[in-house]
Amino acid sequence: MPEVSAAAAVPGPVEDVLALWDDPRRWPAFVDGFRAVARLDPEWPAPGTSLTWDSTPHGPGRTRERSVSPGMRSVESEQLDGTLTLVYADGVAEVTLEYRLKDRTPFALFFVRRALRDALTRTVARYAIERRADAEPTP
Repeated sequence: MPEVSAAAAVPGPVEDVLALWDDPRRWPAFVDGFRAVARLDPEWPAPGTSLTWDSTPHGPGRTRERSVSPGMRSVESEQLDGTLTLVYADGVAEVTLEYRLKDRTPFALFFVRRALRDALTRTVARYAIERRADAEPTP
């Protein structure tokens, strides 16, 4: 299965790193293409719960994410099915998206991979900014 990944240095304990990643109220600040939550299970992000969100016009469209375990979600959009995983170790958060495209034409295989990589890179970079801001001491 193809994959794309991005990583960034982020401070704090793993619980805080995952809490920000899993908080859809904060996604407008860092998730590339995110517009609004369409449906949210009240127990999100407990394993087995799901969240459905809509993207901006150039994003992936309606996307459903199901929590598998802390830091891991299954993802389904109009374009793909996959698994999104955040691993945090030694102050670095690495996010990997393993995916299967629904449109398997050569054009889609080439251009969608690049678009996914670029979107994930932007998301992780903005996530790191948010996480650093959260970790800064308040005066």
